[in-house]
Amino acid sequence: MHCELAIPGLFGESAGVRCAALELLLARGRRVRAPARSLEAWLSEAFELGDRPFPAGALTLLGCGDEPGEATWARADPMHLRFFRDHFATVPGESFEVQREEADALCEALSSHFATQLEFRACEPRRWCARLFDDAAPNDALVNEVQMLLHAHPLNEAREARGELAINSVRFWGAGRAPRRAQCRWQSVAAADPAVRGAARLAGTRHRALPGSAPEWLDRLPEDGRHLALLDARETALADLERDWFAPLLAALRSGRIGMVSLHAVDGGEEVSFETIRGDLRRFWRTKKPVEHYA
Repeated sequence: MHCELAIPGLFGESAGVRCAALELLLARGRRVRAPARSLEAWLSEAFELGDRPFPAGALTLLGCGDEPGEATWARADPMHLRFFRDHFATVPGESFEVQREEADALCEALSSHFATQLEFRACEPRRWCARLFDDAAPNDALVNEVQMLLHAHPLNEAREARGELAINSVRFWGAGRAPRRAQCRWQSVAAADPAVRGAARLAGTRHRALPGSAPEWLDRLPEDGRHLALLDARETALADLERDWFAPLLAALRSGRIGMVSLHAVDGGEEVSFETIRGDLRRFWRTKKPVEHYA
């Protein structure tokens, strides 16, 4: 069995963090470098989607069991926008709780207001999509209108009264139509983001939500084939990934339960991949170094 991890942000927050299992996999593995590219570009190539930008909106619908049809869909992920005197900051929806009924109510209000331009759909509470009726990307004026509507919505007033962050903006990205076909090298794909699961569905590959740990992932995999899990070091602390993923995978490699572990550091400058088989663990002369050394 060949287990592959795609990990955006792997080296982004690694300074001063020591992770024994991850460091060993990086030290003993065979390193391959490639030019820098975004996670979306990496996914487009991995699923053979062609040269168009990664159509995250349409693929999200597929990943959630829906059908995008021939329409153009964009992701319209909810977020919190906080203004200061001379700047503003954003908090992505992944960083705070959004209830299903809240997401549905806000999307309904947005769809009603923009009836001739946009149709919003909460595929998941923190992952929304918007159908673009004229195929044009939303401009700044439209985004500002979205923000004003959300700011005035009673649901957000109730959230702020409870001390919760208001859902007062959305991030539009990944606009496009659903591709006709996809292919990939994996027999299964596990990812939190439904857009990745949608690409796997289009490729006819087994797919599911990302489990909480490598042991949970491995327990449901067959004994052979190649399998991908997409982790996100931008949203999960490296120490937690070490405990839940890297250490168990290293133990499984040592025991012979899996034959190879590949780590793909994407969306963080130059792309770097590391491939490690069981025999590589005996290369004792390749000593461990802090994670940032391998960037």
